[in-house]
Amino acid sequence: MAYASSVADGPQATIPTGAEKAEMDAAFEQLYRDHLRDVYSYAYYRVGNHHDAEDLTEQAFLQAYRHFDRARNESNGRPLRPWLIRIAHNLASNFHRDRARRPQSPLDNSDPIAAPHPTERVVEGRAELKHVMDSLEHLPDDRREALIMRFALGMDNREIARALGRTDGATKVLIHRAIRQLEGEMADDE
Repeated sequence: MAYASSVADGPQATIPTGAEKAEMDAAFEQLYRDHLRDVYSYAYYRVGNHHDAEDLTEQAFLQAYRHFDRARNESNGRPLRPWLIRIAHNLASNFHRDRARRPQSPLDNSDPIAAPHPTERVVEGRAELKHVMDSLEHLPDDRREALIMRFALGMDNREIARALGRTDGATKVLIHRAIRQLEGEMADDE
């Protein structure tokens, strides 16, 4: 992409021209439409709360927008979905780390939610899903995240490897071990 130099930012700083910015914004809008559900789902599985998942999703796309041009250039035509999930992964990790540092107490005088969110209605009442989710919490972070990416988001091993920064072979072993450990956790609970 050709860029126009910005005099105010110095000779090395460049900004896109109007047409290039419009093309980049259109491409990002398509990326957003294609992967909003995946990023939200990943965030929801990681934080377990609709509102926090929405916040993480928004933060992920804001961060992705800031680095979108560079990511497109460096991707060499590969899909950007693993890159987006990696951003969501990092934000969720920061979220959990920050929560551990500042524990939150439940609100004593909160009103009940009038109508549950559609995602919550789907999950509600499914004892088996709750059992799986509870068992997932006992897995190490990398195994839990690999399973969420594989089964909740439908990502293939190569996408997961890119999102986690691992080789394809290491990811295959990680998923295999995660499944075995999850099966063991669930068997122990029964």
